[in-house]
Amino acid sequence: MVRSLKSAKKAKRTKKGSKKGEGSSSNPEPAVPAKVWQPGVDTLEEGEELQCDLSAYNSLHAFHIGWPCLSFDILRDSLGLVRTEFPHTIYSVAGTQAEKSSSNYIGIFKILNISGKRRELVPKKSNTDDTDMESESSDSDEDDDEEGGGTGAPVLQLRKVGHEGGVNRIRAMRQHPHICASWADTGLVQVWDFSSHLNALGESDTTTNNGGSTVFNQAPLVKFAGHKDEGYAIDWNPLAPGRLVSGDCKNCIHLWEPASDSTWHIDSKPFVGHTASVEDLQWSPTEPDIFASCSVDGSIAIWDTRIGKSPAVSIKAHKADVNVITWSSLASCMLASGSDDGTFSIRDLRLLKEGDAVVAHFEHHKHPITSIEWSPHEASTLAVSSSDNQLTIWDLSLERDEEEEAEFKAKTKEQVDAPTDLPPQLLFIHQGQKDFKELHWHSQIPGMLISTAADGFNILMPSNIETAIPGADS
Repeated sequence: MVRSLKSAKKAKRTKKGSKKGEGSSSNPEPAVPAKVWQPGVDTLEEGEELQCDLSAYNSLHAFHIGWPCLSFDILRDSLGLVRTEFPHTIYSVAGTQAEKSSSNYIGIFKILNISGKRRELVPKKSNTDDTDMESESSDSDEDDDEEGGGTGAPVLQLRKVGHEGGVNRIRAMRQHPHICASWADTGLVQVWDFSSHLNALGESDTTTNNGGSTVFNQAPLVKFAGHKDEGYAIDWNPLAPGRLVSGDCKNCIHLWEPASDSTWHIDSKPFVGHTASVEDLQWSPTEPDIFASCSVDGSIAIWDTRIGKSPAVSIKAHKADVNVITWSSLASCMLASGSDDGTFSIRDLRLLKEGDAVVAHFEHHKHPITSIEWSPHEASTLAVSSSDNQLTIWDLSLERDEEEEAEFKAKTKEQVDAPTDLPPQLLFIHQGQKDFKELHWHSQIPGMLISTAADGFNILMPSNIETAIPGADS
């Protein structure tokens, strides 16, 4: 499992037109038709550079909070359960991986004025305009007279809480988003109350950038040192508020039960069933006592907290380390997993008793899968990130339609040289970030994804995901 960020450096703001990871140019439209770049297949010749086709996005923004972040979480807010109109506002927490252990912090932040627009699937002309991919600019700041909402640059408001050591993973409680749990590379699992910081962000105006220059010293509610090693696996129960599981690199999983709003009883006797590091944990979306785990030993286990400390089910899931899993909240029988060999699989848990429960298996990525998550709005859609610098979005309901493909090729024959060997379920490929680490869908803004990588964060809304298009009800 590739997890570390090599030679972490503070992100620096660059001049407009310096889009990280993709290159940019002030030249006019290319003299030859654009070609679709296939990572792992195509190579750049001397003098060639990648250009981002901004028409592929309804919204695309980038930002950073200082140091690179391995992990973050999107906080549920009170701004609306289903938001489709720009501009958008989001709240999030993220943990840093600084050069010095003492320089780490948890960033609690708010981003306002996230602008965007509705774009046509087939662009009228190639768009190669420069764009600033830093924290206060966006492709969607341009062409303001197009359909959409929000003008000007997004505003990042940041507050920092000092954290002992790097943050391997951070998760917010769904029912009480101000309560967050962090896994430190020091081997400590800590629970925090960030309500004061979120209240301060909520009361701030829409034009002030707090800057985040002050690092607050705050004691956690709980500091658990009972794990035998550091870890990366942690998850809050979506049905039982305050219930938590944490797993470490020594194959142990501990159950946390809330004793009050600010205290927990942590079972000293761990769940043990894997023979190597526990990489990820996911509670069932429908059963409060059931959770799943995956491991470097290549297996996935299903556990029932009511029947002991051994797995109820254990399956050999991949030939290599299983890095990440995701349990669908819309189709609770579906569990997806991503492996160190670049493959990811989808299993129907109803078929476990019959043997092979795999209903789909993909080998598009050629480097380790670093994050995977089902869409909270479309049951057949999931997003995957990989160390190959790709974030891909998949729709498992899609099948190849030769007539539709021919029609699309006829419309785009002068504009793009599209590859013919991509899986029909592959809906979108996002690039431009280096060393992807984690992604999350926004549960209250259909079609919005946020990703973190070695060079910062991206907020993206692909234009070919219908739920991301405001007013797409006709």
